[in-house]
Amino acid sequence: MYRYLVFVLFLALACSKPEPDQPDPFEVDFSLVRGADLSQLPKILETSNAAYFNAEGEFEDLLTTFKLNGGNTVRLKLWHSPGNGYSGFEDVKAFAKEIEAEGLKVWLTVHYSDTWADPGAQTTPAAWQGLSFEQVKDSMYAYTARIMTEIHPEYIQIGNENNSGILYPHGKISNNQVQFKELLATGLQAVRDNDPEAQTIIHFAGISGSTWFYDIVGDLDFDLIGLSYYPFYHGKDLDLLVQTIDNLATAHDKDVIIAETAYPWTLDWNDWTNNIVGSDDDLILPDYPATPEGQKDFINRIKQIVTDANRGVGFCYWGAELIAFDGAQSQDGSPWENLALYGFNNRALPVMEAFEK
Repeated sequence: MYRYLVFVLFLALACSKPEPDQPDPFEVDFSLVRGADLSQLPKILETSNAAYFNAEGEFEDLLTTFKLNGGNTVRLKLWHSPGNGYSGFEDVKAFAKEIEAEGLKVWLTVHYSDTWADPGAQTTPAAWQGLSFEQVKDSMYAYTARIMTEIHPEYIQIGNENNSGILYPHGKISNNQVQFKELLATGLQAVRDNDPEAQTIIHFAGISGSTWFYDIVGDLDFDLIGLSYYPFYHGKDLDLLVQTIDNLATAHDKDVIIAETAYPWTLDWNDWTNNIVGSDDDLILPDYPATPEGQKDFINRIKQIVTDANRGVGFCYWGAELIAFDGAQSQDGSPWENLALYGFNNRALPVMEAFEK
């Protein structure tokens, strides 16, 4: 009898219809990259008393707030050997693990420098200075391979704002265009060899000159064209941005992403550090005033532009975390607190809602 009952129970369990998997209410949607650069968050949290709050005024981890509002990707800069360790390899590796644990993707911007690399400066890391060009290429390959095997980013930029080159003087376009392309190709090959699924990005700051730049690098093996677009740097013509995205995508048969953008929610300030944006001349008026709703409307417009583009795949907000972290009297604090995703009370602003699917 006992064996019979066990058999009946087994049949009942085997024939019962399994419950369907319940959808995770906070499951991250990756159909469009909706990113934020949070590179300085570890430094802010470790060196100040700053705290972040959600829109309701409740203390909440920034990554959690970002995810719950629809964000899906976090961009981090990576410096080779920074003096204070922040944005160095181990710092970025640790933060990347936190990001992945939150269910978000990691986008690394590898500067190949010990400090900021931008159109005006592409300084070779101190550890590589004095090396021959071939030795620099070998070092670049080994460093990039280590990034891919130890940090595993889903997206990786080979350089940052490479308008004028990379790893000066070896890769300065005006003097060494061939070597510039060889260096980019070296970094790209290191990615392909160690993590072929990762999406590679070549980054240009702005719109003007982008056709010339991607005509130079367009035959390299990379996945995404990455453009920066700040109205206060790159002009206020959103139609030109649309045209540029479509033209570059068509010319080079590649997807396009807005790698950096931002917009002010006020022209006021919350510390004594000079802000980068502080004038009506920096705004697209009357459509996008420097108000919380104006900031949100601008990012919604950027999202719509990349969504409507034939090959647009997403956008990333730069400086999301840069509140006045050093206090109201600081002259060496944030130059960006009026463009952050948080107000002067450190509450999430309405612009967070623009990261929804």
